[in-house]
Amino acid sequence: MNSKFSLLPLVGLATLPAVILAQQVKTPPNVIVILADDIGFGDLGWLGTKTIETPHVNRLGNEGIRFTNCHATSATSTPSRYGLLTGMYPWRRNDTGIAPGDAAMIIKPEQFTLADMFKATGYATGAVGKWHLGLGDKAGKQDWNGEVTPGLKDIGFDYSFIMAATADRVPCVFIENGLAVNLDKNDPIEVSYTTPFPGEPTAVTNPELLRVYPSDGHNMAIVDGVPRIGYMRGGKSALWHDEDIADRITDKAIDFIATNNEKPFFLYFGTNDIHVPRLPHARFAGKSGMGPRGDAILSFDYCVGRVMHALNSLGIADNTIIILSSDNGPVLDDGYKDRAVELLGNHKPGGIYRGGKYSIFEAGTRVPCIVWWKKGIAKPAISNALVSQLDFFASLAELIGGDIPANTATDTQNELKALLGKNKTGRSYLVEQNINNTLSVVCGDWKYIEPSKAARVNVSTNTELGNFPEIQLYNIKDNPEETVNMAKNHPGIVRKLARLLDQERKK
Repeated sequence: MNSKFSLLPLVGLATLPAVILAQQVKTPPNVIVILADDIGFGDLGWLGTKTIETPHVNRLGNEGIRFTNCHATSATSTPSRYGLLTGMYPWRRNDTGIAPGDAAMIIKPEQFTLADMFKATGYATGAVGKWHLGLGDKAGKQDWNGEVTPGLKDIGFDYSFIMAATADRVPCVFIENGLAVNLDKNDPIEVSYTTPFPGEPTAVTNPELLRVYPSDGHNMAIVDGVPRIGYMRGGKSALWHDEDIADRITDKAIDFIATNNEKPFFLYFGTNDIHVPRLPHARFAGKSGMGPRGDAILSFDYCVGRVMHALNSLGIADNTIIILSSDNGPVLDDGYKDRAVELLGNHKPGGIYRGGKYSIFEAGTRVPCIVWWKKGIAKPAISNALVSQLDFFASLAELIGGDIPANTATDTQNELKALLGKNKTGRSYLVEQNINNTLSVVCGDWKYIEPSKAARVNVSTNTELGNFPEIQLYNIKDNPEETVNMAKNHPGIVRKLARLLDQERKK
């Protein structure tokens, strides 16, 4: 099932001589975080996956540092993104779970964010693409027909062009600097997550209007022929067309880069492609041999290539850092009948790891990660250093001379040397979280999973969640598949890691 599909070569990426860090930061580097959605450890060709070709991502990996032991904080989107942008473990709060489409802002304006740090250091800051961290100050009370506030400008972003919620949730409109894009005020947006609007079709009442069919949930409002979560009416001129989402947000990311190319900038680019509903552009449809999910991976790679091409065209590629990662592990059937399971073939989205999105097993949070910086990385490498997306905060602050106020970003660690390939160890340990808030500790070769009485399997997605009533201990070096529980054989290690987790909870 080897895809032979490539659209856009990366050009002008000649290798420059390495310089020491002190020289590098005389000209502050631009920073782009490309955060993929639901892409698993084995979904890209960055480490040699043969079932699908991702040439642009591969090129970043071949010229940068590829991390085999990088982790999102969480196995689901909202808490993972919260951790990356705040430098704090999301499980320290009880309101960072998967955000409804009408959720209030989860990152509060008074919190110091990664964007705040860059902005305070003189950077232009932008956020484009998927957000999924809420908007406004009260859930379900947003004014979608005026400025939605508080918004991203209140947490450090000069510019934003985001999906109001997620692709499978209403309202299905883009929000640019707090305002719905292309909205006709004579056709106002109405949103409800409790009550359908009279006369508006739903997937239950009007299945004949569907071009995509739900497998679980996703049976409320129909927008663009796609059933969604939540009810919506109005705003017809502002609605997106799903096949164009990737192009639209990539256009806006490139516009931000072009507008700010003569000064340092930070761009948080949240792509949407692989998240359901998967409706890639016709350029990619049928090209992967794995159905819409595989085609969406091709679309993601193409978008990465477009960003690289823009950097090269503007002459700023060499001093731009790109950090490419994913918000959590992979999922196949996540609520729509798109044959992701049936067409998978020999492809292994989680690589050798067990579980996936929602799971405490490694495939839930061990994610692809590439750091690319022509001026700052002397030699491409594959690194097994233990790093968390939490650490992007403190590491980038160290790089650009940014300050982090006391009592903020309290869980981030400065792992700049590891991110630049100069340290092969990284963190001493980190904590992971699944959808049920079950926690684990990864420390060296060992992984401890606390007992949990929550469900063992997400029946909607057929994902092993890793919840068991007994303690689990795995040697993830010798047994990366997490199939041999060593807890009874190593009580001393169990006690040590349980203490670590208890200490973290008390911080």
